[in-house]
Amino acid sequence: MKVLLIQPPLVQLNSPYPSGAYLSAFFKEMGCQVRWLDLSISLFYKIFSSKGLQKLFALTSEKALQLADKAERAGDEGTSFNLRRYVSSADSWINWIDTITGILRGASREKEHEFLFSPYAPRGNRMENFIGGLGREPTVDDVRFLCSYALADLADYITAVFDENFSLVRYAESLTVDESSFSDIEKKVDSPVMKEFYRELLEEAFASESVVFPGTGESSQVAVPSSGGEKFLVGISVPFAGTFMSALYTARFIKQKFGSRAYVVLGGGFVNTELREVSEPRLYNYIDAISYDRGYGGFYEFLKRVEGDAAGGVVPPVSSGAPSAPIYKFRQFFSDRVIEPDWSGSKETLEIENNFTREIVPDFSDIDFSLYPRLCDDKNPMQRMWSDGAWIKAYLAHGCYWHKCAFCDTQLDYVCGYQMTDVEKLYQRLAETARQKQVYGLHFVDEALPPTALKKFALLNAGVSGTAAGEGGSAIRQPLYYWGNVRFEKSFTYDLAALLSYGGLGGVSAGLEVATGDGLKNINKGTDIDSIVSACAAFKENGILVHAYMIYGFWNDTAQNIINSMETLRQFFASGLLDSAFWHKFILTKNSRVMEEWNKGFHPELKPIFPQGKSIFAGNCLHFEGERRFAKWGAALDNALTAWMHGKKLEMPVRKWFDFEVPNPSVPKDLIERAIERYEKRKSAPAKEIASRELYWLGSKPVLAGKNPSRLTWFYMQEMLEEKLPLETSAILWSLRPAASQEERTAALSGIKKSPDLQKSLQKLRGSGLVIL
Repeated sequence: MKVLLIQPPLVQLNSPYPSGAYLSAFFKEMGCQVRWLDLSISLFYKIFSSKGLQKLFALTSEKALQLADKAERAGDEGTSFNLRRYVSSADSWINWIDTITGILRGASREKEHEFLFSPYAPRGNRMENFIGGLGREPTVDDVRFLCSYALADLADYITAVFDENFSLVRYAESLTVDESSFSDIEKKVDSPVMKEFYRELLEEAFASESVVFPGTGESSQVAVPSSGGEKFLVGISVPFAGTFMSALYTARFIKQKFGSRAYVVLGGGFVNTELREVSEPRLYNYIDAISYDRGYGGFYEFLKRVEGDAAGGVVPPVSSGAPSAPIYKFRQFFSDRVIEPDWSGSKETLEIENNFTREIVPDFSDIDFSLYPRLCDDKNPMQRMWSDGAWIKAYLAHGCYWHKCAFCDTQLDYVCGYQMTDVEKLYQRLAETARQKQVYGLHFVDEALPPTALKKFALLNAGVSGTAAGEGGSAIRQPLYYWGNVRFEKSFTYDLAALLSYGGLGGVSAGLEVATGDGLKNINKGTDIDSIVSACAAFKENGILVHAYMIYGFWNDTAQNIINSMETLRQFFASGLLDSAFWHKFILTKNSRVMEEWNKGFHPELKPIFPQGKSIFAGNCLHFEGERRFAKWGAALDNALTAWMHGKKLEMPVRKWFDFEVPNPSVPKDLIERAIERYEKRKSAPAKEIASRELYWLGSKPVLAGKNPSRLTWFYMQEMLEEKLPLETSAILWSLRPAASQEERTAALSGIKKSPDLQKSLQKLRGSGLVIL
């Protein structure tokens, strides 16, 4: 069967969203011919290009000037000035936009100098604010920031005069996450950006007489004619609320062009959480089915159904008017009815799904990574990492190995369906993709990376720094660099963090959520302040950037809890344990652990508000009594955090950030400092039974320090170290490096086990290049 996979706009610009890569790999394993189109990046260039801006300004200049006049009459001189400047500078924007996006893709280095110094280059409000906030003259090293803010300035113009729901990512998100009925959403599908830019993009993508698919041969191609009887499958990914409107537009366009020959299925994160119970019959006008969760099991049954239909078998067809049997995690839409999913699945289907989850490796063969702009919108190193790189996205494990936090959707598969991958297979295939695409950065999209899997991946990655096997010792393989979500827990010791850093881990993000001991217990976080401090300190000491997610406004929250959490977070930053963080306001969801417990009679203090009367289309999020009392906290929490992330106002009492009365923090002022002291004590304790532990040498090759044969020197953590050690220790340590052969390693470990004196000497090297696990 032929399968067309589509990522509708808009998602993060610097990298392709990975669902298409995983489904491409799945369908190819199933023997299908697959094409994956990233229409998110395509729409970006459809607008942010010379031709796109010509059309934009032609459509909007008159309205922009009218709005400028209106703003001037209202005394809003800033808005009036900016709108007139956009229109007056339209030719400059049109002439420069391709250079701007080229700079963000790593091209046009010479033009960076011109963009900075030329008095004829366009400027916008965000660009000028950036330059004004530098406190110095800008240099060419600031140009990528200027280009990123140039895109943001243009996005502001589009929002102001053309499409109020436009955003560079997650277009029209508020329309979908608000309390909207499907009728409300349908009215907004034909929005200005969709009609004027996206429709043209779709028409171009499907303009020829056929949709082209890669064939089975090296150079062959097969096609689905736009007319005729051959049917094909279209999978549209809806990872976020902001992609739902464009997904509907895409689905409707395909249905209008191909009719019943195209079997259109929606899936993705937004679908899995918000549309789990949807039975809106009008969806039939857009799609044929919704696929929930991983999709492998459902699509496996779907393909079996299609094969049975084509062969004249007894399996009911999926698209006829005859009664159709349920499909595993597929909600099917017909003109006169909706067929609910089979939520259980057969033994065969579940086994197939788990096997694919474990073995599958994302396939990015349809993606040109050079098209994705690397945006720079924040000088904070952790936040910059997210967007400044075309990361290959993958997971080490599906689901979360803890899956017990009160606020998480612990009843849904993306959290509770924990399944490890084949780490070695994943590593080898991702390394191959990196070489093919010349992108050596990975973003692991796990809910929480398992420490054991991370360790294995790091060792595999560290082992490639030598010559590649099978290449005659002549080729040097390039290791990968990666980051992702973890849990701040005691498993991440100093030694493990050192090995992970050596093996390519560059950044971690994790939930701190409520930075108090009682708060962590109340949300069933499964960790404590000491463990969190220990993990953060271990990561930071080993050059790994650290980000924390914070939450306020829980159903049982109090002013004292929030201010205590804020003070503890301040201490984390003041102690250098965090690079960045983000405050989220708590959102109650139907599929969370706390709602599961509430339905069983627990948490009587929680008062959910269930929608009455109006049809709520996206229905996972719930209001609860008292939640509005927390709205006033957001601005101060965000302002303080912005300052702390840039090393400012770390000593300012947290109460001074608020313009309303708040209590004093009741946590000790040295809470984190004392926790760090306990961490240092644990770290410096001698390792027990060293001969039976895993040992790895991460330092450079030890060499003689002068002419004294009993002193060795080496380089570690960008420092030159020296220690009194026998000369033969050098060879032993070098044989413990991750890239050493198994024979070298076995011999070294054998020598260590036989020598108590050597074991004693190695204790001194812990933290100086030797890790003991």
